[in-house]
Amino acid sequence: MGKKDAGATKLPVDQYRKQIGKQDYKKTKSVLKATRLKAEAKKNSSIFRDAFLVIAAILFFVLCVYAFFYLNLSTEINLDVDMD
Repeated sequence: MGKKDAGATKLPVDQYRKQIGKQDYKKTKSVLKATRLKAEAKKNSSIFRDAFLVIAAILFFVLCVYAFFYLNLSTEINLDVDMD
C-alpha cells in the first residue's frame, strides 16, 4: 500500500507550470488579445512563406533542368558542324 501523503508532493515542473498560469492571469485582456493577434499573424505569414519557398524550389528545379539540356544540346550542335 502507498503512503497517504504521496500524492501531496508535486514535481517541480508542475509547480513551475502553476506559477506560469498565475502570471498569465495577471495580464490584462488587451495584452492577451495583442499576443493572440500576433500569434495568428505569425501563423498566417508562415503559410505564405512556405508557399513562396515551394514555388521558388520548383522554379529552381526547372531552371536547372533547362540549363542541363541547353548545355548538352549546345555542345552537340558544335560537334556536328563540319570544319571542311
